[in-house]
Amino acid sequence: MSVKTETKHYEIVRDTLNRYNRITLDTLKVFLPRSEPRKYLYDLISDYPSRAGKGFRPGLCIATCKAHGGTVRNAAYTAAALELLHNAFLVHDDVEDDSEMRRGAATLHSEYGVSIAVNVGDAMNALSLRPIMKNLTTLGPNLTVSIFSEIEHMVRQSVEGQAMELGWVRENNCDLNPNDYLRMILKKTCWYTCIHPCRLGALIATGGSIDLDRFNRFCYYMGAAFQIQDDLLNLIGDQNKYGKEIGGDIREGKRTMILIHLLSKANRSEKKYLRQFLATPRRQRTEEDVESVYSLIEKYESIDFARSCARQLAGAALKEFHNAYRDASDSTDKQFVHQIILYMIERDL
Repeated sequence: MSVKTETKHYEIVRDTLNRYNRITLDTLKVFLPRSEPRKYLYDLISDYPSRAGKGFRPGLCIATCKAHGGTVRNAAYTAAALELLHNAFLVHDDVEDDSEMRRGAATLHSEYGVSIAVNVGDAMNALSLRPIMKNLTTLGPNLTVSIFSEIEHMVRQSVEGQAMELGWVRENNCDLNPNDYLRMILKKTCWYTCIHPCRLGALIATGGSIDLDRFNRFCYYMGAAFQIQDDLLNLIGDQNKYGKEIGGDIREGKRTMILIHLLSKANRSEKKYLRQFLATPRRQRTEEDVESVYSLIEKYESIDFARSCARQLAGAALKEFHNAYRDASDSTDKQFVHQIILYMIERDL
């Protein structure tokens, strides 16, 4: 692909994401209460959504709906619910990881305290029900129940994946392999970032007449590539573009594909050092130790390994795309979904 063609394709991705993100945020704001208490609750709910997020989830939902003959109006309420749930996950995830930055600004808990941040996240989860219920008036009760079922499964898979990751950190598990990681991100990332947004878009467009399982393999490969890329950005990304603290995953002890590969390649003394580092509470991990881990990552080419994994998964997603979207007519929305696969693994590096 030439640079000119690549730029044109990525413009389609960015323009489509921006357009559907604006529609989603405008829809979302309709469901935010304008009553009290505002200062430490309702005024804060729009904080994360209004930051410069890319809107992958609502973008995939709306584009898949349109590609299968649906409309933006039919998908907008569900897209708004997905975005509210996503931002609730981010607020809680930042607390669980003790992250300092999100989308280029201070995390909610670091600015307002853990208690307020957790409560805001809880409110987002509760408010996400409102746009879903609004589907009753536009899509009818049967389709709305199916949407609820999809979202219930999505949320449950996500918290199960988060429990796996938090458990590995708590138990200082240093004997994981890439398959363990892929199983975890299937639950934590893939279902709610790619699989269910696409399934929901197709469900809304077709009224449930399409086999939604056709999207599972395609979206799993795409979601896994997306997460590995996010892990890479955390280590070697541009701070201004990434929006979170670079190296945060190392400080948090997250078992990324990069760290899992390092632990499998390190010699006995190095692995003992890494195990001790990961057993140290985050606030006690020094910058010198973080730099030492970076040096080991470079020594064993763990970043190259993870990048290769992401590209292989993206390649598998490109092959599965044609099966997943075989009934979708040729359109800008179908092209958007196809192009977003490579965009996800090449963004901001």
